[in-house]
Amino acid sequence: MPSVTHDDAPPLADLMPWSVAPLRPGRAWPTAPDPASLKARWEALLKAQGPHREALFEPTRARTPRSAVGQLPGRRTGTERLARAEGPCADLVRVLAAPFDEQWLIPDHRLLDTARPELWRVADERQVFVVETGGEAAGQAPVLATSLFPALRTGRIRPLYRRPDGAEPNLAPGLLDHLGARLGERPSPVDVLAWILAAARPDLTVPLSGDAGVWAEGVELGRRMLWLMRRDGERPKLPGGRRPYVRAPLPDRPRTLVYDRAEETLCLDEGRISPVPPRAWDHEVARVRVLEGWFAARTATAEPGTLAAIRPSAWPQSWTSELLELITVLALLAELRPLRADLTMTSPVTSTELRQAGVLPTPSSSHRPASVLDHQEEGPEGQFALL
Repeated sequence: MPSVTHDDAPPLADLMPWSVAPLRPGRAWPTAPDPASLKARWEALLKAQGPHREALFEPTRARTPRSAVGQLPGRRTGTERLARAEGPCADLVRVLAAPFDEQWLIPDHRLLDTARPELWRVADERQVFVVETGGEAAGQAPVLATSLFPALRTGRIRPLYRRPDGAEPNLAPGLLDHLGARLGERPSPVDVLAWILAAARPDLTVPLSGDAGVWAEGVELGRRMLWLMRRDGERPKLPGGRRPYVRAPLPDRPRTLVYDRAEETLCLDEGRISPVPPRAWDHEVARVRVLEGWFAARTATAEPGTLAAIRPSAWPQSWTSELLELITVLALLAELRPLRADLTMTSPVTSTELRQAGVLPTPSSSHRPASVLDHQEEGPEGQFALL
């Protein structure tokens, strides 16, 4: 945890004022670790008729096959009631389904109880979502950052930008100018995000520094964390002797996941992957060990006859590649924890200072979504939505 010398650090909620509650899907089957299963589930749903389709859908108070629902912003899907829907599955999107767990989602508003359209409106290749994870373990950052649409159900979600194309940062108005005056150079929105990753405390306060040297150190550390969390561009790698490899072939349907700490080996039944550093295995988010959660999402037993039971008949090679990369990411993040702990604050920029400068409190408008409608959105039954 970053060292601090004061108790007047601004809360994350003041620095990034617009936040959205997590997605509430209402049913698990529209999300899966492999795209083929989702397309097969959609086909199975449409082949079913009447009460059987309704049972497969798994209705809730918020959604049934008869619900009238418009399209998700930016997604082309049918808007007729699902009870009589026909046609292909919507184009799947890659989402962050759980901490460090990238899966696929059918982005159809009719399938999701609470889809958070305001997030879909600002989701693009430049957006970064900050997700509160509800606590910190072993020096880890209490937030995650992702370029994927955040479909996980931990804490509140704070987009870095309030509009598409990286327009209008979701930062307290005047914050960048005030930090620029203190630091001698105006930081970018990504610099502030990087600092948040490096310096945020378990209570979601973020000590700020007006010392240019400390600031540069924190931003460099946070950008490394951001790169590992987003996993875009060049893929992360460990040095040759430390890279995890498959030492014994993984079975077609592994049932158990066991860690041998003495051998630094991850055992999937008789399959073996090593080396797996202990701190990678021990990495937890919201009191759930990341590797165990990732494995359970791919192997947990589904109720027979449900759409969730439609899944690969054997362990895909792509999952092995994803697992090796996940181990690498967790190991590299573990190496950064001591640097977070050593990040000592000097020349603090306090909440009191920000209030005196007029940066805080933030205006009520900054807590609400921006108006980003540059096209009509289709509502239920093909009608254009009135927004």
